[in-house]
Amino acid sequence: MNTIAVLTSGGDAPGMNAAIRAVVRTAVHSGIKVVGIRRGFQGWVEGDFRPLEAKDVAGIISRGGTILKTARSEAFRTEEGMRAAFQQAQKHEIDGVVLIGGDGTFCGATEFAHRYSLPIIGIPGTIDKDIAGTDFTIGFDTAVNTAVEAIDKIRDTAEAHNRLFLVEIMGRDAGYMALHSGLACGAEDILIPEVQTDIDQVLRRIATDERRKKAVHILVVAEGDEVVGGVHGLQRKLANEFPTLDTRVAVLGHIQRGGSPSCADRVLASRLGYAAVRALIGGQAQVMVGIVNDELVYTPLQCATKKHTQIPADMLDLIRVLAV
Repeated sequence: MNTIAVLTSGGDAPGMNAAIRAVVRTAVHSGIKVVGIRRGFQGWVEGDFRPLEAKDVAGIISRGGTILKTARSEAFRTEEGMRAAFQQAQKHEIDGVVLIGGDGTFCGATEFAHRYSLPIIGIPGTIDKDIAGTDFTIGFDTAVNTAVEAIDKIRDTAEAHNRLFLVEIMGRDAGYMALHSGLACGAEDILIPEVQTDIDQVLRRIATDERRKKAVHILVVAEGDEVVGGVHGLQRKLANEFPTLDTRVAVLGHIQRGGSPSCADRVLASRLGYAAVRALIGGQAQVMVGIVNDELVYTPLQCATKKHTQIPADMLDLIRVLAV
């Protein structure tokens, strides 16, 4: 390993900069040159490369987003695009690549590895925490704490007006953020894509709370839960069923992606960035580094895909019990 490249791809996640910093400084410490690829796979195809030294990553551990930028790339999905990327890697004498991203990033890397021989190490960076082969992903802890802070503030105004709030949390295919943030904030109900929503049961619980004259109702809804047309469709349904109940919607959206990463995300990113470079030096290729039970593990990229884990029944029951 003389020169390695590092890039961020897919949705940004707090802690990506901390991972970039760890990759660069571990490589420099090991006598390896580092090239940063801007704008993910698209920048790889187009040759948007820049050298990175230790001083270039000073002060970025506390910053959200990614200094290398990120972008979707249709070009990289094609044979021509992958060929162009490989030629760019040859032109810049790249001996290995560290990819920071999620399921789509690893799928693209797997397809590339089927065609071209270039060692690739993946680092899981996604706020959704939905990658197999690791207990946590970079960005999840920060994003879920951002959601918790927002819901706590929403609860204050809900209590002041006796309102019902529907809070939409990011999570198109995974409800981990909605589940964790809703539980932490004492939500009256949590709707996630992993569990089939029984809308009649939701309505019965709200009716029961209304009879008890409960002042605050917070329903946390993952964006991937398609119950009656999403959060806005659910609002219309509730307005019809409970015309006297003041129902509001709060969509947290991309606020969950931004902000300074938490301590947990900084530590996780640093450990994974270091491990990725050590893996390349050790001759590993086409694997993702993750942490399971606080131990570093290596999972083949083709296996580090989006996981759909069964939500423990006790957690769902816990929500209902504590919301009484």
